[in-house]
Amino acid sequence: MGVNLSGIIPAKEIEINSLRGKKIAIDALNTLYQFLSSIRDKYTGEPLRDSNGKVTSHLSGLFYRTLRLVEAGIEPVYIFDGKPPEFKHGVIEERKKIREEAEKKWKAAVEAGEVEKIKMYAQGAARMTEEMLDESKKLLDALGIPWVQAPSEGEAQAAFMAGKGVVWACGSQDWDSLLFGAGRLVRNLTITGRRKMPGKEQYIEIMPEIIELEKVLSELGINREQLIILGMLVGTDYNPKGIKGVGPKTALKIVKEHKTLDSVLKHVEWNADVSADIVFNFFKSPPAGDLEIKGGKMDEGKIREIMVGQHDFSEDRIVSAVKRLKENKQGLGKFLR
Repeated sequence: MGVNLSGIIPAKEIEINSLRGKKIAIDALNTLYQFLSSIRDKYTGEPLRDSNGKVTSHLSGLFYRTLRLVEAGIEPVYIFDGKPPEFKHGVIEERKKIREEAEKKWKAAVEAGEVEKIKMYAQGAARMTEEMLDESKKLLDALGIPWVQAPSEGEAQAAFMAGKGVVWACGSQDWDSLLFGAGRLVRNLTITGRRKMPGKEQYIEIMPEIIELEKVLSELGINREQLIILGMLVGTDYNPKGIKGVGPKTALKIVKEHKTLDSVLKHVEWNADVSADIVFNFFKSPPAGDLEIKGGKMDEGKIREIMVGQHDFSEDRIVSAVKRLKENKQGLGKFLR
């Protein structure tokens, strides 16, 4: 979910080809949830499954979207979440309840034949399992695409890597990357393309957006610590409700007027279960470090074993996709040893 800073953050739309030659750390969990939510049957809301009933939406999305990114000349590095901070436990439990409620509404919508509601509630009921995460890592290994296991939040590790120059930017839909200190954030990277608008028979073209932290801070007239406070007022993964009645514009006004966290807390009512100091310090100095980047040479046999042998994907389509990329000098083969 993350903090919602839309409306005040300056973002620039770019062509995906302008990212050619760039190494980008992609928030794996955020991306896989996108696939689990969107790759579903229009009329039943069911995710893609193999002949054994196992969900494969995440593998389909990961395979084809990764290959598309690499064909565009981008070198993705997927960052997987580690252990969440203890103070996030309550939020995680609340999200489970929300998904369970969405699942009930999804089933009711199916019985009533309400197509738009089916899709909406099915997306809200999407669940990620450890098995799905493990399958995703094995597929990336087979593709020769590098990935990193973060000690805690994936976005924090991605921001750390960007700061070290290991990657050029972070790729995520969440604004939290900026709070963690990412110098560059690329949004819409894994959902670029033509998309149907919810509840309407209209389509829009989604373009990648680039957000640069220094420009954000300069245009807003604040520093990074104040950006963290701003996010906390609006609501983050660790205090989702934020401060009642405070949106991004009001939060910016409060931060510019009161400057520091101590001063801000004297003028707002902090009702989160976790203390403001803990949330602030976690964003400012999260668990992250110099970690092993796992990846190697593409293994075509392993790709076929995973996608075709284990999960019933079309062999012709899988083989064709891999062949196309191998032949493309600007594609996947360029990045593999």
